[in-house]
Amino acid sequence: MVKIDPFKILPPNERWAPSQIQMDAFQNAYEKLLPPLVYKIRLAVAKWRDEGYNGASETSISLLNFWFNQEHFIGQSKFSFFFSQREAIESIIYLYEVAKAKDKYELMRFDSSERVSAGMFDETWTRYVVKMATGAGKTKVMGLTLVWSYFHKLYESGSTLSKDFLVIAPNIIVLNRLLKDFEGLKMFFEEPFIPENGLYNKDWQNDFQLTLHIQDDLKPITESGNIFLTNIHRVFFNEEPEQSFETTFLGIKPKPDADTSKGLDLGKVMRSDKIKDLVVLNDEAHHIHDSSLAWFKSIEDISNKLKLKTGKGISLQADFSATPKHNNGAIFVQTICDYPLVEAIKQNVVKSPVLPDEGSRQKIQEKDSNDFIERYRDYIHLGYLEWEQQYEALKNLKTPILFIMAMSTKEADQAAAFLEINYPLLKNAVLTIHTNNSGDIKETASSKKDKEELNKLRKAADDIDKDFSPYKAVVSVLMLREGWDVRNVTTIVGLRPFGADSKILPEQTIGRGLRKMFSLDTPENLVVVGTSAFLEFVESLKTEGIEFQYSPMGKGSKGKSPVIVEVDKDNPDKDLDVLDIPIPQMSPRIYREYKNLELIDVGKFRNEKAKLKIFSSEELKEIVFNDIDGSFSHKTIFKDTIPDYRNVIGFFTTSILKDSRLVSGFNLLYPKVESFVKYQLFNRETELSDPQTLRNLSEAQPKHILYTTFKKAIDELTVTDKGVAEMKNYISLKLAKPKIAENQAFLIPKKSVFNKIIGDNAFELEFAAALENRFADVESYAKNTMGEGGINFKMEYQAEDGNIREYYPDFFVKTSPKTFFIVETKGRQDLDDIRKIKRLVTWCIDIDSVQVDYSYSPVYVKQEDWDKKNRDLKSFADLLKVFPINYDDLGTKEIVRTEAIKILNKGVDVSNFGDPLEWQKEVRKDRKID
Repeated sequence: MVKIDPFKILPPNERWAPSQIQMDAFQNAYEKLLPPLVYKIRLAVAKWRDEGYNGASETSISLLNFWFNQEHFIGQSKFSFFFSQREAIESIIYLYEVAKAKDKYELMRFDSSERVSAGMFDETWTRYVVKMATGAGKTKVMGLTLVWSYFHKLYESGSTLSKDFLVIAPNIIVLNRLLKDFEGLKMFFEEPFIPENGLYNKDWQNDFQLTLHIQDDLKPITESGNIFLTNIHRVFFNEEPEQSFETTFLGIKPKPDADTSKGLDLGKVMRSDKIKDLVVLNDEAHHIHDSSLAWFKSIEDISNKLKLKTGKGISLQADFSATPKHNNGAIFVQTICDYPLVEAIKQNVVKSPVLPDEGSRQKIQEKDSNDFIERYRDYIHLGYLEWEQQYEALKNLKTPILFIMAMSTKEADQAAAFLEINYPLLKNAVLTIHTNNSGDIKETASSKKDKEELNKLRKAADDIDKDFSPYKAVVSVLMLREGWDVRNVTTIVGLRPFGADSKILPEQTIGRGLRKMFSLDTPENLVVVGTSAFLEFVESLKTEGIEFQYSPMGKGSKGKSPVIVEVDKDNPDKDLDVLDIPIPQMSPRIYREYKNLELIDVGKFRNEKAKLKIFSSEELKEIVFNDIDGSFSHKTIFKDTIPDYRNVIGFFTTSILKDSRLVSGFNLLYPKVESFVKYQLFNRETELSDPQTLRNLSEAQPKHILYTTFKKAIDELTVTDKGVAEMKNYISLKLAKPKIAENQAFLIPKKSVFNKIIGDNAFELEFAAALENRFADVESYAKNTMGEGGINFKMEYQAEDGNIREYYPDFFVKTSPKTFFIVETKGRQDLDDIRKIKRLVTWCIDIDSVQVDYSYSPVYVKQEDWDKKNRDLKSFADLLKVFPINYDDLGTKEIVRTEAIKILNKGVDVSNFGDPLEWQKEVRKDRKID
């Protein structure tokens, strides 16, 4: 399966759609596979995005540009929202503010099925449904929606949105998950939801003043804004559900006449005079599929009460679900955007389901027996074997979870006992969760469990991903339908003959195992085994585009877990102290000085002048802006109004900063760009608010002059090479964190602290094999692994385009206790590769100039030369002779000579050194390094 970048903007016509064969084969395919409004909304939103969000308010444009057109970092790590998250919030903003599709009749304009009627919409207020696959980050879209509504209400006069939010969870499990992000408003300030103060002349961070109310813990309601985070039953008419296993894990369907003596009726608060307007954010919203349900009635009542008080109902209800479907499988007609599971799998956002191949299925069978265990023993055992492989591979990093779905409470208890008795790894490590038999939510509880026991169970289920959790397996009747969003489930065993009457969807049966344990760059599999009926039920997802992997399973089959590269601590044949390589950590010598933007003087630019053209009235109706790399098109359509020129100048300023890899400095650069356009860009002074000026800015020549002039000025002022670097400390390879890599070919080394050596390509593995087996003078080596875990050794360099980027050399090689080499292997060479090698040379010079304990030398091996010469290489010393660094080509020979004299500090004449590494040999001899 070809993987797709989850951050890349996908045109509507490149999105998944069912084939005609699937449509013909699937009963009621239009209702069950295609949300009828989504395609036309995608087209409209894509066009609107390309037009620079034309028609939206200044607040909306500012937020969208901040979220999606600026670089963000969390700590040292780069952060971006997924395109699916971007498209979801763009769709909400576009429909609400630009298309003004706030009722069913306006939404029906986007119907592409010709099957939608007004009677399919029960609500009388604005309601949008966001369909996103489990694990794709719905909570972040909820957060973006909340931030947009809050600032729109705060900054836009006449806004019909709200600073008060009712955030609804269907049960305590979902509530606790949301609380992890919302408590202390942590998510909003730790991730790039809110722009920094001063951006677009607003005090965003200071103005974001919200009070969080959690369930019954109601604080004073403030005029500056409130979030009411609650379980759904707190909004019901006079309803407090009885605590039970069912209500804890599945929620409860309320009775209107239930007792209200316990807890706070939050619905009363929503209907009080303190709340003038309201935005409802509803998580796991597939529950609200029927207008007869009390959940729907409660929200309807709140909207009606608001309408009586203010003349308008709920400002906006945004529902979020992976499966917003009716009991018959039809997708909610209110669905405005769709990120289906097939796309999430292709983009590596979730695990990829793996099913047993036909050969593996033939080896197991359902026995003719009334005894539950005897009947399903083969399936349970196969699931255990697959889980055991995962456990052995991952146990030092994570505890994978085996999840078994039984058919009744009695059978769940039997399965749990069988696991604990027959498999020593699972002794005292199985968590049993009882839910009801059919999957329907009980209206009344049949028994009352001890509250303390219930809380322990809830906490055990919530903590099962934690390192301290004792559990390795979970057995449940049916399944946990939503909210139990753990990441460590790696194997699912289904023992239920699911059917249409179960009212459970195939995606829900595997949904608890879809969330990933590791980072995006690590593909992960979810092994799904079970009865023929269960697998047939799961395979019905093929109609939704899912391409299952099929693999041999059971005893003797190859594991499907990621490859774990970690320090080989348990290998008695390795002396890790001898194999260790100290990796110096150097301070950057190439860096950007943001404050230097203040020194840019546009009056001193000697740029080419663009001729200011005069356009006709028709030509003035359309202005097209292209980003620097041409990937982003920004079009403004003039009608009766002229857009604010500050948005146009802001667009160029943001683009210049983005291309220069500057994450701040907008306020410093904006006035300089404004001044340049007014006085320096054209052959005469311009009036910025004049449509002629804005139209000229869309022409190729002025844009080219603007970008290249500022890029050159920024690089000259902000990119600085200090000429020296300081050593911070050494990193020991023995302390490297485990690296989780895709299941791939690897080498098992004897001469490395690591248990495996992986390569980014076949050439790297071939080179590693030579270090391991052929070059006897190599004492130890290691591959520089990147990403989550690994070594992550890097150095900064200035790329060909002027930006500062990061360079990760390929290998570390040790030939003596004090002699080390940093090796770069390369297939096809480009201009940036030359810059990387030049930076590697200066790095080695710098490290040899600031410490005397070790020697570090650069080595560059090109594949085309390796293929010709490697058979003649008997040692690493031979390689150094055959692959010398060409200092003349790199323009570093004089640097090397000067630094060698400086290091030796005794006037040695190195001008006649024949071997470019002779200076380093002299340094080693001087320092008594072998």
